[in-house]
Amino acid sequence: MAEVRRGRQMPTRSVILPYSQTKGQEAVELYNSTGRTAQEWQELLLYDLLSYNDEDLWTHTKFGYSVPRRNGKNEIVSIREMWGLKDGEHILHTAHRTTTTHSAWERLLDLLGKAGIEVVSSYRAFGKEHIEVTGGGKVEFRTRTSKGGLGEGFDLLIIDEAQEYQDDQESALKYVVSDSQNPQTIFCGTPPTPVSSGTVFLKYRRSVLAGDTVNSGWAEWSVEEMSDPRDRELWYETNPSLGTILTERKITDEIGSDPVDFNIQRLGLWIKYNQKSAISRAEWEELRCTSLPKLKGKLFAGVKYGHDGENVALSIAVRTEDKRIFVETVDCRPIRAGTAWIVSMLSAMDVQQVIIDGANGQALLAEEMKEAKLHKPVLPTVKEIIVANSAFEQGISKQEICHAGQPALAQTASNCEKRAIGTNGGFGYRSIKDGVEIALLDSVILAYWACSKSKETKKQQKRY
Repeated sequence: MAEVRRGRQMPTRSVILPYSQTKGQEAVELYNSTGRTAQEWQELLLYDLLSYNDEDLWTHTKFGYSVPRRNGKNEIVSIREMWGLKDGEHILHTAHRTTTTHSAWERLLDLLGKAGIEVVSSYRAFGKEHIEVTGGGKVEFRTRTSKGGLGEGFDLLIIDEAQEYQDDQESALKYVVSDSQNPQTIFCGTPPTPVSSGTVFLKYRRSVLAGDTVNSGWAEWSVEEMSDPRDRELWYETNPSLGTILTERKITDEIGSDPVDFNIQRLGLWIKYNQKSAISRAEWEELRCTSLPKLKGKLFAGVKYGHDGENVALSIAVRTEDKRIFVETVDCRPIRAGTAWIVSMLSAMDVQQVIIDGANGQALLAEEMKEAKLHKPVLPTVKEIIVANSAFEQGISKQEICHAGQPALAQTASNCEKRAIGTNGGFGYRSIKDGVEIALLDSVILAYWACSKSKETKKQQKRY
């Protein structure tokens, strides 16, 4: 009998902090004692959720995850709550809808009974359910409001239906775990739709993926752009429970006249027109020169080969008399056009240093430059790329950068988001708008970094 194909068990994107200890196996065994069996992806996610450090504190004080609908994401929360109750935790489970909190209460109560955990107190007031077990562990279920949770203290805060979690609700709830010696907040949901009211989940995801958080984790199953609803390979890439509790037949029946909704709900697409650029149009416009400034010194060039293997961009940077750095994109062409145009332009310019990034082209270009007897280029490490991006961000903030207002560069700069690089909080940029080539901005960043770290040459003074 042929083996049944399963969906991808590892997230398509994740940020998991390093750890060596976890209570995840304990939680999985407790759940499996109910007669149910945790799926592999659920086990792996629980290991991350319940990981802890040498001080017995959670590795991730905050953790968010997004899985397309009907994959069993709420089972993760139930397993976490079962373990927490047995360990004596006080838990607050919140959701956007009253029916959701009630369903969560029913599911957890059923699991506790099958696991043989004694429930000493339980009531089912709709929208205000409660469970307490032997040993003092208890969980309260609440429908979210802007005042819910105030004045109460908990060890674990569950934000169910996180795509609807709003700023005023967060203001009321985020402090309920502050008194705990080992607090944890878990966000679970799906990507927001165009009519979703929540903003917190979206901002949390962006911050974690950009490396702007501490003690925080993230996992998601998603596509990065609008995709064909009938592409079965993407079904398996984004639905970890496909082949177990989900079937191809069920997904086929979901395909309708709205491909955007299918991409969000079934393929995990985070729609980019709901997101704000890491660099605003106003910020970039403030750096625009009203007239070309007086330039001094040699040029510095940045060459970036795009991640998708489509285009390569060349930009330059040069110091100005008023101690700023002027940046401009020279050109951006398809990679298949070759390297001759880049070598020709570099040969025609008085360039002090060239930075080339992109494994899909940097070695070939470096060899072509050697044959043309140009200066040996710098092929930056990941660490240096992180430094370059950070320096560029600071340059924008301090207004030490200026440009001539090139439309293509302005469009790229004002339609980008941060993305995490490495494991120590580094970041880069990615486009949030289809058809916008981020290589333009990346090449500018390389040129700016080369120019900014160079020392200004001073005329030698002779004294007699």
